[in-house]
Amino acid sequence: MTTKAPARTPWKAVLGGSVGNMVEWYDWFVYASFATYFAASFFPKGNPTAQLLNTAGIFAVGFFMRPVGGWLLGRFADRRGRKAALTLTVTLMSGSALLIAIAPTYASVGYFGAVVLLVARLMQGLSVGGEYAASATYLTEATPPGRRGFASSFQYVSMTAGQLIGLGLQIILQRTMSEEALSSYGWRIPFIIGAAGAAVVFYLRRNLLETEAYDEEARDAAPAAGEAGGRPAHERGTLRQLLQHKREFALVIALTMGGTLAYYTYTTYLTKYLSNTAGLEKSTATLVSFCALFVFMLLQPAAGALSDRIGRRPLLITFGVGATLGTVPLMNALSQVSGFAGALALSLLGLVIVTGYTSINAVVKAELFPTHVRALGVALPYAIANAMFGGTAEYVALWFKNAGIESGYYWYVAGCAAVSLLVYVFMRETRDAALSRSERGGRETVPASARV
Repeated sequence: MTTKAPARTPWKAVLGGSVGNMVEWYDWFVYASFATYFAASFFPKGNPTAQLLNTAGIFAVGFFMRPVGGWLLGRFADRRGRKAALTLTVTLMSGSALLIAIAPTYASVGYFGAVVLLVARLMQGLSVGGEYAASATYLTEATPPGRRGFASSFQYVSMTAGQLIGLGLQIILQRTMSEEALSSYGWRIPFIIGAAGAAVVFYLRRNLLETEAYDEEARDAAPAAGEAGGRPAHERGTLRQLLQHKREFALVIALTMGGTLAYYTYTTYLTKYLSNTAGLEKSTATLVSFCALFVFMLLQPAAGALSDRIGRRPLLITFGVGATLGTVPLMNALSQVSGFAGALALSLLGLVIVTGYTSINAVVKAELFPTHVRALGVALPYAIANAMFGGTAEYVALWFKNAGIESGYYWYVAGCAAVSLLVYVFMRETRDAALSRSERGGRETVPASARV
């Protein structure tokens, strides 16, 4: 009788997939965190809220490009491999960050600067639309059963780390540069850093190896002479194959809507909310976001590991209940805070609730689909949900504020969370899904790319 070795966490795969994801999301979130400084650079002078609405609108446009990126790069990942897709996405992100860094202002070229900003955001949307799926699929497939929730949680660890780096840089710049200097040219510095960082990650990702699940699928599509083959390569990652999984497609959209809306409410929009609504100083609001996000980042692996023990649905349901019942009173309380301590405590409460979704949403989606459409199945419906709910969160929130009915946004978030809660209650548990032939045979194997 042989004893099965305990599953090990493949740290090389986790780190390899996460470091690029960190730079991707640093560039993505830097736009939102520095928008208050560069909003006036690309649009005529006037109402500051109207200027923020314009930059938030361009931010949202980037999200509407994400379904296109999810389709193109998800298809690419299913056909050409997870590694190739990860390398391509970070290349696109480097180029888009560089474009923003050199974009001319309204004072020098009129609205052409805003057009350059828009093109850069479209490139970012294309890149991030594929990055989420490629990263989620890679981290999930490269990890043995029993450790997937823990390993895939590092996707949001790296996403949050990227945002923390951006916020940390903002805090440094706020304390070393004047408000005028930041609004004039200082806001370009983080985009230059982002472009350089993405270029470095390009070389790091070229050294990643493929996952066992994808290699297995590729081998089946290219059999030796005289052998019967599996699914032809040209059928991998196609919409026709994906539409054979309509239920899972709809499930990803529904389970994402509440989670992504709550996530962007308590992350990218939080700094502006604390500044514009609660009346905190910009520097104080930024510090609150930084501290809250740091704790939030540390919570992700613990929650992911918990899901490996008790399942994914209990965490999702906990988030759904908390967001449905807690959003309105929590946002009302945040609007009344007057200092750092109170704002931090309430922000942390919101992010603890959101952790039930963020820590495991990537692995849940990957576990719903078979290998030949896994990247596309994760990418496209997730990107659609983000375009509809996550990308518009800041714009909708500012629209409600500008209309004088800001509390309407709180009810909007709670309502979307309630819809997702219904999905969590009735969906199947995915923790024990087999992602490859070896797992279906009961063998827990670690792919060559992940062995330490």
